[in-house]
Amino acid sequence: MSQFFHIHPDNPQQRLIAHSVEIIRAGGVIVYPTDSGYALGCHLGDKQAVTRIRQIRRLDDRHHLTLVCSDLSQIATYARLDNSNYRLLKAHTPGAYTFILEATREVPRRLLHPKRKTIGLRVPNNPIAQALLRELGEPLMSTTLILPDEDLPLTDPYEIREFLEHDVDLVIDGGFCGFEPTTVVDLTGDIPQVIRKGAGDISPFKT
Repeated sequence: MSQFFHIHPDNPQQRLIAHSVEIIRAGGVIVYPTDSGYALGCHLGDKQAVTRIRQIRRLDDRHHLTLVCSDLSQIATYARLDNSNYRLLKAHTPGAYTFILEATREVPRRLLHPKRKTIGLRVPNNPIAQALLRELGEPLMSTTLILPDEDLPLTDPYEIREFLEHDVDLVIDGGFCGFEPTTVVDLTGDIPQVIRKGAGDISPFKT
């Protein structure tokens, strides 16, 4: 049975944030709000928790999971950034974007795209997500909460608890936070390529 925390969307209670991070560090899988809907998250280094997330979503190893980072400096630890990509990310983070980049050796091999050695990274513009990341001190391994055979993510925390109370360890109720997934931009080529149009404005990446 999962725990259920009501966390204020603008002023997250530190006690509940700290308890949430304890659950993550203990190997838990959590549901938490971002600026583009609710997401599943777990500790970056926990192989079993990552497997549980893939099972909930029914994702194979070709599907990019995302490293959710607190800021641009954290992204630079896990992805290779040239000057142009650095400026691009600086202009559009935090925000509802996921950027595909070449991974550094800091990223566990099992989290990489099996052929391309790339990773998705993002910096959410959400106070609860940011509070979790600051307390944790490292990125969250994450993916949008879209159940198998569904086209749209779940948006109601009570409905999420009903569906997943036996599959996750914690559901954070942070209020309504949207239902559109992130805009995904591939930055591994010579020019940015929009892979998925979502909540983030695509006009800066049009060529």
